[in-house]
Amino acid sequence: MSRTVQCLKLKKEAQGLEFPPYPGELGTRIWQSISQQAWKDWMDVQTRLVNENRLNLADARARKYLKEQMEKFLFEDGDIEAQGFVPPSA
Repeated sequence: MSRTVQCLKLKKEAQGLEFPPYPGELGTRIWQSISQQAWKDWMDVQTRLVNENRLNLADARARKYLKEQMEKFLFEDGDIEAQGFVPPSA
């Protein structure tokens, strides 16, 4: 049976994550209040941020930047997008 959460990002009840997707207290907070759909949306944005900004994930500054962007996207209702990203046209 899947669990539901009141998703802070989507502002509605939705299917929750199966386990904390990030280590520590932040991961627990995400697991408790972010839905699978909102997490998937973040993963898409994160991929674009890494690719468009050519981030090296071995660099602590890049990981810190991504963590800050993740918190803005998930909890502060920030509209995060990679500079230069153009969505594909239909």
